[in-house]
Amino acid sequence: MQLSADDQDRLLSDGTAALRQGRISKARTQFEQLTGAGSDNPTAWLMLAIACRYGTDLAAEEAALGRLLELDPRSVLGLVMKGDCRAGSNDETGAIYFYRAALRNATGLSLPADVATEVRRAERTLTELNDRAHARREAVLVRAGLPPATWSKRLKQSLDLAADRKQLYLQQPTIFYYPELPHVQFFDPAEFDWVPEIEAATAAISAELVALLEVGTDDFRAYIQADQESVRLDANKALVGAKDWSALFLVENSAPVPGVIERCPRTWAALQRAPLLDIPGRAPTAMFSLLKAGARIAPHTGMFNTRLVCHLPLIVPPGCRFRVGNEVREWQAGKLMIFDDTIEHEAWNDSQEDRVVLIFDIWRPELSAQEQAELTALLSA
Repeated sequence: MQLSADDQDRLLSDGTAALRQGRISKARTQFEQLTGAGSDNPTAWLMLAIACRYGTDLAAEEAALGRLLELDPRSVLGLVMKGDCRAGSNDETGAIYFYRAALRNATGLSLPADVATEVRRAERTLTELNDRAHARREAVLVRAGLPPATWSKRLKQSLDLAADRKQLYLQQPTIFYYPELPHVQFFDPAEFDWVPEIEAATAAISAELVALLEVGTDDFRAYIQADQESVRLDANKALVGAKDWSALFLVENSAPVPGVIERCPRTWAALQRAPLLDIPGRAPTAMFSLLKAGARIAPHTGMFNTRLVCHLPLIVPPGCRFRVGNEVREWQAGKLMIFDDTIEHEAWNDSQEDRVVLIFDIWRPELSAQEQAELTALLSA
């Protein structure tokens, strides 16, 4: 039977009032009359699910939620309740799926107080379910003779991701994406045969840096310039034109900076050991990067995933941290870091002293000589 709009509003209003008064059977009758007439109002199906929950009719509740989520797949409360139904049916995998969806859709929303309370409960329940699932996976491996101490790095990370202990971060270049390159946050420096020579030059590079700093930092300029279009949407707007994060370039966008390479010959010679990009008008770029005491670089991503960025830490007081994706590390003087800067990253200097690292970019090792030539022709244009 087709109901008029007035009849639908009346049934919804009367059912909601009955529910608040604790007249569960009456409320359910009103909502069933409304939904039985083919209502496509998500609120009607949500209220029916709530009435069925109060009446401890799990099957009817889940059926109502199924229709609700067909009409409104992003219903936060509906997803939480669906997770509860799956948990009540001992389907922990399904419960995890729906609780995750609820939390994902709740992100950034201003929720009513009662819904926010349910979201917080779902978050706690999800943690408990994830912990139990992780324990089961660990038990499987232990029974197979593989205790946690023997696990490979990638297995550990996969289990942390599965248990929501870490977030998945992927490449998000701001300008150009090159497909089928692995999403690796930090690369192992031991996989690059040129790394030992550059690390061995740390003392000489540091000496040249100290000589530069002895005459002041006037030659260092704010890393983010006011005329850069990208800063309009960048999380680091507070650093535009500010020397909290500053740089002294040896070479910038393939152009040597007059006077700097001449004052840093051993630094420049060491950099020649690395497979620097050679793209006219764009690369190589190499610089001393200074982050002032107390400064922070907000999360951001780089432009091209066809390169890797290298940090050679030179002046690194305690309390300086660097996050790429879901991993946070501290710089160690003389120990090269190689990472994919198109994966979200950020940096902190929580010390009382300035931090300085040498930064340069290299070709990704997965690229063939043909691909490097093709990319050079494309990106130089």
